[in-house]
This record gives sequence, C-alpha cells and structure tokens, in this order.
Amino acid sequence: MDLTYSAGSIPHRPVALLLALAGVAGALLIGSGGLDTVVGCGVSADPYPSQTAQDWVENADHVVVATPVGEEETNRREFEKGAYRYQTDRTVTFRADDVLWSAPRADRSLDEGFELTAPGWRVHRASGNRSKRTAGYAPRLELDHTYLLAVRWTADGWAVLGEGAAIPFDDRTAGRGEWCGRVLSEEDVARGERFSRRADDSLEKAVNGRDEQAVVHALETAAAPD
Repeated sequence: MDLTYSAGSIPHRPVALLLALAGVAGALLIGSGGLDTVVGCGVSADPYPSQTAQDWVENADHVVVATPVGEEETNRREFEKGAYRYQTDRTVTFRADDVLWSAPRADRSLDEGFELTAPGWRVHRASGNRSKRTAGYAPRLELDHTYLLAVRWTADGWAVLGEGAAIPFDDRTAGRGEWCGRVLSEEDVARGERFSRRADDSLEKAVNGRDEQAVVHALETAAAPD
C-alpha cells in the first residue's frame, strides 16, 4: 500500500516545474538533463501505469473520491548515522465519499472506510524537529483534504496505482488541495502546464479544474469498447 513509486526519470508533471520555478521547494536539483526534481518531493515512479484514463480503467479496481479521517505513524525505521534519527510512514484511514467507477473484474468492494500507507515523517538528529516525507510528485494524503484516487487491491491491501492516480480534489475540483505537502489551487496547476516540456495526456491534466462528472465521462469513454 506504500505510496512510494518505482524509479522514474525526468518528471513531466507540470505542477512540479511550477513549484520549482516559483521557489516553493526551497532548492533544486539541476543535472545535465535540465530541471529534474524538487528537493523534498521525491522521484516520480509508478507501481502500475497511472497517467491516463486508459491506465486507470486497465489497472484500477475502483476510482473513488475519498477524505482522510485518521492517521497513525507506522513502520518506524531508526538510522545510526546521518541527518535523520528515524523516519516513519503513516497508515491513513479514508472515508469513501463516492465510488465513481469500478472495474467489472473487481472481486473486492471498497468499504466505506479503507486504509492506505502514505509518506510519514523524518526526525532530524540534531534538533529533534520532524519534517514531512513526500511521495514523488503526488499528494501526501493529509487530513482536512479530499482526493481523487485510483486504487487496486494487492497482497498488502489497497494501493494507489501510482503518482498519476492521486489527484487533489478539495471542493470536488480536480487540482485543488494538498499536493506534495503544499496547498495549491487548480489555477496553480494550470499555470504549471505552461512550463511542461513533454506532451501530457494525463487524466489529471484533462480534468483539471473540473468536477467528478468530467472524471466519470473520461473513464467511461476509456472503458468503452472500440
């Protein structure tokens, strides 16, 4: 259920570039390939394809509008050396507000309450302060926010397909809410599109600033037989 993703290359998420260019992240990693990542936001990667509506209908069991209602620190790892004393994950409990789509093959229903493992905290060795851990170019999944999630049942429980399958959805508006530990508006995401260096046919881009009806339409269109 962990929201860490398999290793990716240069990020194509335009909002990541917006944050970098705006200096929100506080620092940048610049390599020979250009702007690579925002420090503290992680490296983008997917356990399953997660970018397009087609990816969602082919790999997810359910697409759900969900709100975190509780969290617990889990999987604490101690470090003998380095800047951090230890780090944790979080087990986040969600309320399923609406199931927008379910795969015909899905053999497990999504309960009104379900859990996902999300990034937790790092505790600094010198100061004892803790800082947020973040998933690669994706929401951290925090309390007091709402998300659009494409989830799949795995041997470890429910899991998000990947970084493209967790979309901020405050006020039932795609792109509005918590992203990478920060609160953004759909206008922030739209401005970030201007800095994108790759063609982006993601579902996130297609429904940015729109409500669940746009999501349902995109999924039904992708699932329709040719």
